[in-house]
Amino acid sequence: MSTPPAADRRRALRLALASCLTLCLAACDSGAKPEESAPSRGGWPRTLDSVKGKLTLDAMPQRIVSTSVTLTGTLLAIHAPVVASGASAANSKVTDEQGFFTQWSEVAKQRGVTPLYQGEPNAEAIIAAQPDLIVMAGTGGDSALKLYEQLSQLAPTLVVNYDDKSWQELATLLGHATGREADARAAIAGFDAEAAAAKARIKLPPQPTAALVYYEDGSGANLWTPQSAQGKLLQSLGFTLATAPDSVKGNTSMGLRHDIIQLSGEKFAAGLRGRSIMLFNADQGQVAQVLANPFLADNPAVRGKQVYAAGLDTFRLDYYSARNLLERLRKQFG
Repeated sequence: MSTPPAADRRRALRLALASCLTLCLAACDSGAKPEESAPSRGGWPRTLDSVKGKLTLDAMPQRIVSTSVTLTGTLLAIHAPVVASGASAANSKVTDEQGFFTQWSEVAKQRGVTPLYQGEPNAEAIIAAQPDLIVMAGTGGDSALKLYEQLSQLAPTLVVNYDDKSWQELATLLGHATGREADARAAIAGFDAEAAAAKARIKLPPQPTAALVYYEDGSGANLWTPQSAQGKLLQSLGFTLATAPDSVKGNTSMGLRHDIIQLSGEKFAAGLRGRSIMLFNADQGQVAQVLANPFLADNPAVRGKQVYAAGLDTFRLDYYSARNLLERLRKQFG
């Protein structure tokens, strides 16, 4: 049998090397962390439902910029490729030195997420991060909606409302938008299993429960509604939410919101119903303040000393802060 020409031998050698390389890469991939799934490569382009209408993405995003510190936590939980994020004021009781929420700040550092600005949105900083997708909140104090028209001309911009969704609903929505559906499902399944275990172990305080963020000066509170992420989580654990009568409901702030009812002034005490109070964005020090508030002296929960702190990191609920909340509830009521 004749010897193959040199060109054929070289071609066969290249094919063999390529095959070996493919096998090596497959072996390396098999050692990936189990909490991170392979992104969905198919289904592109895909059209998303945005607050601002339909948004079509030609390919799976590789450089995501979040202008909402609230949405960043959920994006990190589903392993979306976030390269930069807006931030809040630094070194507060709920943020680190970069202005990132403490519940996920270490994760952001490990993944190299850059803080763009603290507080006021900055269009130049957002564009300088070279995003192929900008994620923006439609409501809330971290909304950059006033920059939408400018930014949407430069990069695909997805506007999401978080005031009427649980973090699980946000994870599902953002998972579809970023091709991280499998990671979203995994995060939700893991958390739901933890929540079910917690529900089976805790003994609820007297119901119903008023879930709220207490104003530091003691003049009022933001009462979480059943549509809020906080309200939905408590209800999933068996809590019954106390609601305010229509006669005392205050105005909403920062646009039309579904997650809070503002109670202040004379309407504060009259609007707080329920036999227990759960304080969000609060520690034990604030429990003492509520119990000592003379305007709430006749409140049933205050009289019965059924006032509890959900933790400082629960002002915005994402995967990370929701897990922290579960642990605190287990300790308080387990």
